[in-house]
Parts: sequence; structure tokens; C-alpha cells
Amino acid sequence: MNAEFTADEMMTIAAARLLTSDDVCFVGIGPPSAACNMARLTHAPGITLIYESGTIGTAPTVLPLSIGDGELCDTALTTVSVPEMFRYWLQGGHITVGFLGAAQIDRFANINTTVIGDYAAPRTRLPGGGGAPEIASLSQKVFVTMKQSLRSMVEEIDFVTSFGHGNGAGDRAAIGLTTFGPAALITDLALWEPDPETAELTVTSLHPGIDRQAVQDQCGWPVRFAEGLVESPLPTEEELSALREIKARTEKAHAPRP
Repeated sequence: MNAEFTADEMMTIAAARLLTSDDVCFVGIGPPSAACNMARLTHAPGITLIYESGTIGTAPTVLPLSIGDGELCDTALTTVSVPEMFRYWLQGGHITVGFLGAAQIDRFANINTTVIGDYAAPRTRLPGGGGAPEIASLSQKVFVTMKQSLRSMVEEIDFVTSFGHGNGAGDRAAIGLTTFGPAALITDLALWEPDPETAELTVTSLHPGIDRQAVQDQCGWPVRFAEGLVESPLPTEEELSALREIKARTEKAHAPRP
């Protein structure tokens, strides 16, 4: 067991542990991609990774810079058109897990990746939704990974890019959604899951060395902690090695050429 790890590594490993070889996973760029590929390289070798550009069954040797990275197409089992990706794979119910990031999230896992501030005159204009709204609505379940901060975990998000659980349990069904929606939020401090009755995000596992106050200090609403709160298992040598090796290959591949 290796106790030397960073908060980012713990977040990625905790997220990867939620995946299985049976999953068909729609992957977002950044932390979701790192988590999904780490799972593929360790305990979930049979996982099917799909990126928005239409690459199916991709197995990149380095983490992609974007959904258009040639590494994804080069290592995919096949590549289909974007309309086919969304119409057949996503709308057809074949995606078991949609893995997303967020700039802002609220207590019911609604996500903002559009603007910070007023939409007409924002302080910051973000990359936007891309396929995230559809992924959040149509994947069988959704995992979100992000660092905790008072700026990112807010009482009310500035714009609803991707629908989570609305204002609570039953809101997805009320607008015709039949999928579960956000099933986990994985941060650098804790694992959060929706309460079965209210759908409010609740801390079910604290990462090693993190206490309740540290989680509350980086959250903009009063945090709920599960009665059966546990500590996340320490990263294993296998998990740390797999994650560090793919990140090292990625840095080398993307380093400036002399």
C-alpha cells in the first residue's frame, strides 16, 4: 500500500472504482477521461469507452487533449458519425454511464458549463454544453467529477446546462426523463451520492485525511453526511502506477518539441 498520493489522484481513483468491465461509458475530456482510462487499465479491462467524436471502444495510450484527438480514432474499434453516436448509442439507451465534469454544481447535481454570471453579460463565458445535456439526460446514470470549492459548489448555479435532479426527487420523471441521472459526485475530498428519498447530494465517503469540516469549508450549501459515513480506501500500488504511467506518457507525448 502506498500512502503517498495527491488529492487529484485520490479523486481520479475513487471515480475509476465506480466503473466495471460491463459498462459502456460516454467519456468527457479531462478528469473523466483520466478516471475511465485508469479503470480500463486496472480492474475494468472490458469497459467500452465512447467519446463524443464517434470513437467506440477506444483504448488510448495517452490521455486525449480533446474529443478530436487522433489518438482516439487510432485506437478505437470503430468510428461512427456524430449523429449515429447520439441517435443510436445515446438515445437508444446503450450508454450505461455518462461521465461529466462541471464548472458549477448545486445540491441536486444540476450542472453549469455555460456562463458565470448573467447570461446576457457574463463575467466568464465557459465552453458550453456540447453533448453534456444529452448525456446527462439519456445515459442510464451519470457520474460527475470535479474539485471542490466555494466557487464550484454553489447554492444556485448561474445557468442549468445539464439537468440533474432538478429541485429534488421526482423532477426528472416530471419532465419525461426515464433515466436515473446523477448517481455520484466524486471530488478531491469526498464521494457524494443522491439521497434515496430527496435526491440531495449526500457525502457517503470521506477521502483519507479529510474530515467533515474540510468538506463543508469548500461547499456553498449545508452539507448532509450519510449515517453510515465511511472512509474511502487508500489507493493501491496498482492504481497509482496505472494512473501515473498514463499521465507520464501523456506529458511526454504533448511536450513541446525542441
